[in-house]
Amino acid sequence: MYVCVCNGHSDRDIKRIAQSGASCARDVYIQLGKPIRCGRCVEMAEQLVQEVHESTVDSLQTSGSRA
Repeated sequence: MYVCVCNGHSDRDIKRIAQSGASCARDVYIQLGKPIRCGRCVEMAEQLVQEVHESTVDSLQTSGSRA
C-alpha cells in the first residue's frame, strides 16, 4: 500500500529501510532520497518503523529464550 503519495513510498519501502536500521520516519525519508513533503504520511511511517523495531525485539527475545 502507498503510505506517501507525494513520493510514491510504499509500506514495503518503509519497512525495508526500518529493517536496515532507520529509527524514525525522517531517517527513512533521508535513506529513500526524497524529503517529507505534505507530511500526511509521517504518522503512518512512524508507526511502521515502530512495528518493525518491535517485531525485531520480539524475535530477539524469543530466540534468546531458546538458548
